[in-house]
Amino acid sequence: MLHFDLIVIGSGPGGQRAAIQAAKIGKNVALVERQTVLGGVTAHTGTIPSKTLRETVLFMSGWRQKALYGQSYRVKQDITLDDLMHRLNLTVNQQIEIIRHQLERNRVHLISGHAAFVDDHTIRVDEASGASACYSADYIILATGTVPSRPEEFAFDDRTIFDSDGILKLKHLPRTLTVVGAGVIGVEYATIFSALNIKVTLVDGRNAILDFLDEDIIDHFKHELIHHGISLRLGDRIETLQNIDGKVEILLNSGRRIVSEGVMVTAGRIGNTDKLGLENVNLSADEKGRLRVDPHFRTEIPHIYAVGDLIGFPALASTSAEQGRRAACHAFGRPLDNHHELYPYGIYSVPQISMVGKTEQQLRNEGVRYECGMARLNEIARGQIQGGADGLLKLLFSLEDERLLGVHIVGDAATELVHIGQAVIALGGGLDYLVGAVFNYPTFAEAYKVAALDAWNRMHG
Repeated sequence: MLHFDLIVIGSGPGGQRAAIQAAKIGKNVALVERQTVLGGVTAHTGTIPSKTLRETVLFMSGWRQKALYGQSYRVKQDITLDDLMHRLNLTVNQQIEIIRHQLERNRVHLISGHAAFVDDHTIRVDEASGASACYSADYIILATGTVPSRPEEFAFDDRTIFDSDGILKLKHLPRTLTVVGAGVIGVEYATIFSALNIKVTLVDGRNAILDFLDEDIIDHFKHELIHHGISLRLGDRIETLQNIDGKVEILLNSGRRIVSEGVMVTAGRIGNTDKLGLENVNLSADEKGRLRVDPHFRTEIPHIYAVGDLIGFPALASTSAEQGRRAACHAFGRPLDNHHELYPYGIYSVPQISMVGKTEQQLRNEGVRYECGMARLNEIARGQIQGGADGLLKLLFSLEDERLLGVHIVGDAATELVHIGQAVIALGGGLDYLVGAVFNYPTFAEAYKVAALDAWNRMHG
């Protein structure tokens, strides 16, 4: 039986980073992946596919140029699913090759098959061929990710009723779509399909969407959704759902009726823990398949770690990768650099939304005195060049010491722009820095100075 310093189960961002980090400090590392290709959910059904589809749709539909050339402008008139999948497949295949190259370059031992615990230092891997083998390690890191939840009341067929995995198996684009669930995934796909001129209805039993975000940002975002023809049915629950002549009829408890060619269900995600043999090591997952960990990502068994979506919020590819790195460092006693619990949050909807730091609601609850400054992206020169790009940048400053406390953005490039604010907050910067900073002109980054000047006028004017 082969023995390793570390075995990592799962090859998504958390598993990749954990394996490579341990290998770079001289450890003998094995990585087990149950799929025939590397990359995990992020590369195959999650982050990379959804973001690639978004960029493909925006390009082929001429979305960013419509303000300049008219609403009828399109790069391609009849966009098919094959058009979208061509770019997606190229991107995914390139990503897989990069991942494999990085792991092999760092001499990570790759094992293909399904892994399950035999005991707290030993796993058994069942290969697709039917063969199996056992491996042992001093430390084990679980990075097995999640799968979409499939509520029993929906008869999933990956044709008319599907989830975020099934969407990649569709044979053609629906002309009308109902998205059930206005969380991050639901909102992203609803806006992506809407950009293709598909009639989209977004249904959620809650009265608000993305309520962890800043109120002004959400108000602006909802206005954009309605402006682009998305019907919002919030605070309304599904009473019945049935297939009629190739379409899906939904009756809501309000009495409304929705008929569409497709229904996408986004009902959260469940951790991939049910087949790990956790009972053999006295570990248990919660009702959503998630594992409990301490601040160092250790489970109740100190030499078994868990990272990524498997441990819940924030469940982002970026945070998962960092968790994997930090878990590997902790396992082998390597000193860690300063760790900022300052994660940027990005939502790749149309338009994008991103934030870092505190919201107004949080500051009010904490009794912090603050002021805000705003910049509208359509008033920035870069926004005009791009065709009147709509959006909003909102900055929150402390009235006590004028430090930057929060950054909230809706609009094109929001997920890129947010990192400027992230760095300023992390380094303790604030109003003086942003007012005095010189940004390339014309850029969207200039909005930081405009928003800072707006806050300065409110605070000192």
